[in-house]
Amino acid sequence: MSTQFVQPYSLPMPISSKGRERDYSSSAYSVSPPEVDESVSSGTGPSYSQPSGYSVANSSYAGSQSGDFESAASASGVDLNEYMQDRFAQSFDPIPLDRNIAIQAQTSGKLNAKHRELLELQQKAQARLAKTRERFNEGYRDAQEVRADLEWTQKKVTSLKNKASRKHSKEYSKARARYPSPDSF
Repeated sequence: MSTQFVQPYSLPMPISSKGRERDYSSSAYSVSPPEVDESVSSGTGPSYSQPSGYSVANSSYAGSQSGDFESAASASGVDLNEYMQDRFAQSFDPIPLDRNIAIQAQTSGKLNAKHRELLELQQKAQARLAKTRERFNEGYRDAQEVRADLEWTQKKVTSLKNKASRKHSKEYSKARARYPSPDSF
């Protein structure tokens, strides 16, 4: 009896037609499928087998290895930096951006001027409020003094009236008849 040991995944796995339409943009490195000569194809569709020596780390698409990217670009005779700068210069029109920056600077200047004006007006209003409070407090103190003086005067007049009515009762009643007090109205 012979037992045969089969290693897992040692046999080629069949690939369905859906497997050939793999979306390479969702992989971790966003790698496009490798190029294959058309003479090598089997006629059933494109073959995506890796050529010898091809790996993601050594490819021109590896993001962390910019030296490989530049060497692959220079190997094809195209300076990618110059090419990208040319493309950017052709597609980028700085005039609308400059206009918008100028408008933004003008608006910012106007806003700053209005803000300073508002701060000045706020300081003036605070100074006026402080003066008004000071005047109000001064007027309140003056009114309290006047009230105290009037109360003292009222007490003094009342005491003098009582003294006069006691000492000179006949003359007081005559004067009272002649000049009635405002209280009796």
